[in-house]
Parts: sequence; structure tokens; C-alpha cells
Amino acid sequence: MLLMECSNIKKYFRDRLIVEIENLKIYSEDRIGIVGVNGVGKTTFMNMMSQRLEPDEGWVKLYRKLAYISQLGEPENKNISSEMASKFGISNTWDARMSGGEKTRFKVAQGLEKDTPMIFADEPTSNVDMEGIELMESRFEEYKGALLMISHDRSFLDKLCNKILEIENGKIKIYHGNYSEYSVQKAEERERKEFEYQQYTKKKKRLEEVIEGTKHKIKGTRNAPKRMGNSEARLHKMGNQKAKANLDRAVKNIEARIEHLEVKEKPKKQEKIKLEVTDSSKVHSKIIIQGENINKAFEEKIVFRQANFIIYNGAKIALIGSNGCGKSTLIKMIMEKDDAIKIAQGAKIGYFSQDMSILKEKCSIIENVMESSMYDETYGRILLARLLFKREDIYKKVNILSGGERVKVSFAKILLQDINLLVLDEPTNYMDISSLEVIEEALKEYDRTLLLVSHDRSFVTSVADHIMTIENHEIKMFQGNYQEYLTSKNKCPNNAKEEIEKEILVLQNRLTEVTGRLSMPSKKDDIAALDKEYYEVLNQLKKLKLHIRVEDE
Repeated sequence: MLLMECSNIKKYFRDRLIVEIENLKIYSEDRIGIVGVNGVGKTTFMNMMSQRLEPDEGWVKLYRKLAYISQLGEPENKNISSEMASKFGISNTWDARMSGGEKTRFKVAQGLEKDTPMIFADEPTSNVDMEGIELMESRFEEYKGALLMISHDRSFLDKLCNKILEIENGKIKIYHGNYSEYSVQKAEERERKEFEYQQYTKKKKRLEEVIEGTKHKIKGTRNAPKRMGNSEARLHKMGNQKAKANLDRAVKNIEARIEHLEVKEKPKKQEKIKLEVTDSSKVHSKIIIQGENINKAFEEKIVFRQANFIIYNGAKIALIGSNGCGKSTLIKMIMEKDDAIKIAQGAKIGYFSQDMSILKEKCSIIENVMESSMYDETYGRILLARLLFKREDIYKKVNILSGGERVKVSFAKILLQDINLLVLDEPTNYMDISSLEVIEEALKEYDRTLLLVSHDRSFVTSVADHIMTIENHEIKMFQGNYQEYLTSKNKCPNNAKEEIEKEILVLQNRLTEVTGRLSMPSKKDDIAALDKEYYEVLNQLKKLKLHIRVEDE
């Protein structure tokens, strides 16, 4: 069933054409992921397709209703059903004090609850932890309508999409398949373009060589020898003129063939980024960070209780866990050199924080990244070009950059520093997939210690060789990549099963207590906080019971 179509769309920003679409149709079975670099016009495109924004030229027709899940702003309604709230583990009433992940869950829950034949979603995984993303995946998989979404989460796009819509240089192109299949098709396109360019240059070179040879023949036509009589000389001259004319025509014909060749542009080769860290930067200690008997609480909320961990030199560790479990708290304690945490002598930390405080607002991009660089400017320019800051772009001031662009500049500045320990707190937020893959490539090549916090499963899988988790106020370490960690987690031994059953019992008792206080609240009770806790506990119980049931099967 046709749900939406558009034709001859053009949208300008001042005198610059942002998006141009000849025609596009969306059908009920379409699950489309929208990709493109930061600032290319993805949200503008989606707003036009949903008729939230008028195009400057062309038309858009919607044949059915749709639900729009926005990245920013509040939801249309402040309430959702108790059933949907329970499914997403949130309160059924919108609260401005919710965490970013809870707000996103609420908007997704409301979008699905409308039961429209089409959903548009702008970055639905933003600020959501891994468990929340997996929950959204399962709910979107259950949804039977068309789905059009902007996302930088490659695993999410792989799981849900049957088409990828790429926006590049204002044009759109549809690729059939999920994100991985799109990547394969893009690689094949690049190879084909490279082959076509090679064939074009070979043919052009061969024709140019023929022209040079012909011109050489023209020069080689001799004048009449002096011993010839006038009649013979006249005949010789006429023969030469005829030969020259034929050769001139041949040259012109070949030049015309060259002009009519279909010009193939040389594909841009992306230079590989390898971080060459000097030997003087090496830390010789076997252990680079160690925490012993870490205790941390905020009022009544306990974050760590006698927690311990060791990070060995050269390990690449992903710190994962649900929102609010204490990941950022632990990073902050490491950076502030808490008494319970020891950092090896000689460790030089490069720290990426979500506030991007290392950037100087009034300085240009190139000034920022070269301020503390151990590399020369040529290398700095190569890294910036790979992150899509090219030519005059590097002279832009930081204060005019978008959030995604600032993330990339912060990364470039950190990667160029003389460091041997990288600490990255949520580095993938707001970054387009192309730049994210460049960062991945650089971090895989990086041969020093890395500690990163991220909810991006593809990023974690690609980069990390150890997984660190925070569970029951303790810090646990798994030696292996993310896929190996998931495999081990799904194998629930008897003692782990007993621990889960104990946790279920504790949560059931707490749920009973909260339910009792909600039914007969005292003056001191905060009803909103109790209601929120009720849904959180209920959601935890569901997850633990599901885990036990899967293992029993």
C-alpha cells in the first residue's frame, strides 16, 4: 500500500540547495534507515516528508496518518497507557526530570501506542543504554507499519531496516537491504568507479599516444630535394600536402573521440589513519589503573560498595551498563584521581568528555587540534579530512560548529596529543557513521590502553577486547570482546541462577512495599517518585524472569 509520495522537491538554505528529490514513494512494507554525514539535511528531509516543513519547490502527499518521534523537544501528549509504560519500564506520565534515556523511551512508547500505519523516528536510540536499545528493537520489530528513521546506530539499522536511504550532496539514493548490505554495495560502487576510471585513463592515454605519433609523422614529411626539377618538386609538394591533410584529419578525429569519451572522475582514496605513538610515551607498568575498596554513594543511592578492578596496560576496555549504574561516576573518579584509585606513573591521559570542554570556542578547528599535537600539521590535516573537515573548513571557528562537528574536532584534538591512555565517555553521540568508522579504524590501530563508555554495540564490538560492567554496586571484568561477553552472559550457571533468583525475591518484596505505599500514601511520600520506582522495579523483574525462563528452555 502506498503511504506517501513526493515529487520535484527542492529545499534551500539561503542560496544553497540542501535537498533535491526527483521522486520518492513509501509503501507499507518499507523499513527505511536514513544515513548521511552531519549537516547533510537528514532531519530537514524527514520534516518535509512528514509535512512538518514546507519544501521551496515540489509537493508531498500523505495518504495515511503517521507518528513522529522527535529527537528534541517534548512529546505531543504527557501521558501513555500503563500497559505501554510497563513495556518500556517507565512512568506513564511525562516528567521533565526524567533522564535522557527515559525521555526517549517515553516518546518511542507514545509513537508506537498511536498505532498509525507509518512511524518517522529521528535518532530513537539517542541517550538510551544497550538494554533500552534492544527493548526498542523488539518493539519496532513487532510494529507492522512502515518505518522511516534517522540513526547512526549500525546494529539498530541492521536489525530493523530493509532499505537504506543515503543523502549525499543534496541527492538521495535508495539501497535495498540493511546497513551491512548497504556497506557492501557502497564498497562495490567504489571498486566499479575505480575500474571505470582506470579504463577511461588507459583509453585516453592510448588515443593521446596515437595523436603524438601522428603529429610526429606530419613533422617528418620532407620538403622536395633540391636536385628535383620544378615539375617533380610541384608533384612532391602536392603529395606531401595531401598526406599532411590526411594526417591532420586523423588527429582531429582522434581529438574528437577523446572529447566524446565519458569522463570518469578519479575516486577519492581515503588515507589510512595510523596513530604512531613514540616509544618515549610508553608506560612500562603492567597495571595502568587499579581500584581497591571503592565506595561511593549519593545521599541514599549507593553506586559502589567495596568495588575492585584492574586495567592492564594495552587493554581496550568498554565500560557498559544501564543508565544510572555509575559509569560516568567511575570515569570522573579516575580523572579526579580518587584516593581509592591508583594510576601508573608516566600515564598520560587523553580524556573525551561529553561537555567537550577541551575546545577553545574562539579558535579555529586547525588551531584547536594543533595546539597540543605531537604530529605535524600535514598529519593533522589528513585526520581532519577523514573526519570531513576539508580545505577552508578547517579555518571555521568552533563556536559556529554543530554538536556532531564539535565531537569530531574534540576527537581529533585528543588523538593528536602525546598520550598513552585514552579515556572516552560516550564518544559516539551525535557523530555520523562515516566519521564514526574513521574513529573506529584509528582506535583499532591504537596500541596503547583504552577505556571507553559507549552504548553503540557496533563500536564496542569493533574496538574493545575487554568488557567492564557495573553490577550490584560491584565492578566486574570480562576478558574478551562484546560478542564473547554476550555468549558467556547467556550461559547461566547454577550459582548465577541462584543469585538472580535471590535478586528477584528482593525486587518482589520491594515491589510489594512500593505498591502498598502507593495505595495508602503518607504525607511524606513522593507519589511521582514512587510511581517511577514501581515501573523501574517491574521492568527489572521482567528482565530477570525472562533470563531465567530462557535458560530453563
